[in-house]
Amino acid sequence: MKLVRFGKLGREKPGIIDEEGQIRDLSTKLKDIDSKAINPNSLKLVQRVNLKKLNIVRGKPRLGVPVSDIGKIVCIGLNYVDHAKEVGSPLPKEPIIFLKPTSSLSGPNDEVMLPKGIIPKKGKTPSRLVDSKRSDWEVELGIVIGDKARSVPESKAMQYVAGYTIVNDVSERAYQLDAAAGQWTRGKGCDTFCPVGPWLVTKDEISRPQNLSIWLELNGKKMQNGNTKTMVFNIKELISYVSHYMTLYPGDIIATGTPPGVGMGMKPPRYLKKGDEMKLGIDGLGVQIQKVITWKK
Repeated sequence: MKLVRFGKLGREKPGIIDEEGQIRDLSTKLKDIDSKAINPNSLKLVQRVNLKKLNIVRGKPRLGVPVSDIGKIVCIGLNYVDHAKEVGSPLPKEPIIFLKPTSSLSGPNDEVMLPKGIIPKKGKTPSRLVDSKRSDWEVELGIVIGDKARSVPESKAMQYVAGYTIVNDVSERAYQLDAAAGQWTRGKGCDTFCPVGPWLVTKDEISRPQNLSIWLELNGKKMQNGNTKTMVFNIKELISYVSHYMTLYPGDIIATGTPPGVGMGMKPPRYLKKGDEMKLGIDGLGVQIQKVITWKK
């Protein structure tokens, strides 16, 4: 199944994609696509719904984040072999974990807003806002957790997966890397820096999640072009590893890292600016499109 949430921000309704690619309104059968709806038993009930009896959603409604109550977004850094090479980092011996706050979530086609940072007051010099100069793109496979996972072995890790989605781990490199010892959350947690969707695709539809093409275009030019088979740590390893350090709950997302082709790795580097358009996709999981705008309150 391909589950979707559609409608205005904060007023999204649950939907499902039919065989013709149309959105069918699920709201008569399901209150929302939330952590309760994506547990294994609830998904079985949704699978039994006769889609032809559901109303077709006309037009092109806004798409929201496909799960309404995501508890946390756990991200994995430097998890593609070629990406680690392009930024000059050694391959990690263990998964590198950081978190994106839920306030960074946005719909798959919502605008991405370049942030303003702050230079703190120093002596007689007042603090001041400074524009983002090094915001970057990162297309990633997102694992959506469907059942409570705590200290699970790799052999059972896939039992806890509800499905998959696309995550754009937008990152401001100056905020991420130029602070004392680096502050990844600061550089990756800005508003709109975590577009998710368009769909939650249940795991039964993705038979080979470790062999999916993954790509991103900027203004129509291909920047990233990889495959999930080149991950340093695979899906089973990541779920098991993370679950030993924090309990994973239904609705949580693990963003599994990005392939090569980020702006920071280019020579010279190329960063996002107002008016840019990002288009990104993964086999079987749909496509996201985001326009880049400047900061606003």
